[in-house]
Amino acid sequence: MKRHLVGIGGVGMSALAVTLINLGDEVTGADRTLDTKNIRFLESLGIPCRPDDGSGVDGTVDEVIVSTAIESDNPALAAARDFGIPVTHRAVALARALSDRRLVAVVGTCGKSTVTAMLGHILAECGMDPLCVNGANVPGWEGAVRFGRGAFAVAEVDESDKSLVAFHPYAAIVTNSSSDHYSKDEMDRVFDEFTAGLEGPVVDGRRKDYGLADVPMPGRHNRANAALALAMARALGCDAARAQAALATFRGVERRLERYGARVYDDYAHNPEKLRAMWEALAAAHPGGGLCVVWRPHGYAPLRKMMHDFADAFNEIVRERDKLLLLPVYDAGGTADRSVSSDDLAALLKPGVAIQVADHEAAYSWIRQRTGNFAAFAVCGARDPALPALAARIAKAVDGAAATA
Repeated sequence: MKRHLVGIGGVGMSALAVTLINLGDEVTGADRTLDTKNIRFLESLGIPCRPDDGSGVDGTVDEVIVSTAIESDNPALAAARDFGIPVTHRAVALARALSDRRLVAVVGTCGKSTVTAMLGHILAECGMDPLCVNGANVPGWEGAVRFGRGAFAVAEVDESDKSLVAFHPYAAIVTNSSSDHYSKDEMDRVFDEFTAGLEGPVVDGRRKDYGLADVPMPGRHNRANAALALAMARALGCDAARAQAALATFRGVERRLERYGARVYDDYAHNPEKLRAMWEALAAAHPGGGLCVVWRPHGYAPLRKMMHDFADAFNEIVRERDKLLLLPVYDAGGTADRSVSSDDLAALLKPGVAIQVADHEAAYSWIRQRTGNFAAFAVCGARDPALPALAARIAKAVDGAAATA
């Protein structure tokens, strides 16, 4: 089957693409931005990637696959209608691809990618050879995919658009629940319905404290994530000592407190809870000094919905010796309501908490002049594909300044 993925550069769609080609499908794709790490990786696997103008959809395509982020007027959808090609949601396509495995679904507001990677690593080290599909790239995997041939699959399942209902897992981990895309009450209802009546084990971090487990990643939240992964691994039959030993060789997850150089980090934190966890982890890892964090709101709708929650979080976690560099909202194009901006958030912050910067270059320039003023630096946010490059550039400046001091 020839399947065309729209928005293939996104980590979720690229992970699906890698899964499909490993299962024997022919895959093509399109994206608005082609000069990215994910696109280059997909092309290295032989997946043709074209501009998002509908030109990749013709009579040879058997199926067009889209995510919720793809708008109804996308040219690929118009081409699919013209050629009579069926259009399938990403979640449905992934559920179908995993249907012959015992699926362990990882859901929750925060920590899904890390727990998915941890569990996949543990099961692999315990000889179970799982197929894993994550929402973030993992060192040593094919991007966000570990293609194993064992009986189990592990997949991060998204609650943001409630597409998790497409999956019918054997077992599940619920990491936690908080207000993000929906209210906490609504999230709890969705997660309860999703996990009701599963054949296999359910590890639910909302309902039980599984404690903390040692893992080579900073932050109490990562020790809690590790404990959830260990609990599921043991429930699936892994030896407890072997599973614990596996965590010692876990290499982390891309953009989850990923370190660049000696004291610069890149993180996906994009909601108030994740920002708190990141800030607290870095403060604990670099005691006695301040933090400088560059943050970009990842969309207009999330900023509008969580405006006051963001303000409360930053007003609480940014200490006198810290500084938040606030970038403009990331604009992915389309028909978004742009009636809010970073200016509105800045107006709610206490004096001295934040400095607004116009773009990546302005953030870099500000930091380059103050590399000795802070114990650690971080770049964080979702969607903007250029954030990791900014972290790498800052790390080079920080390490260079330290070497000449």
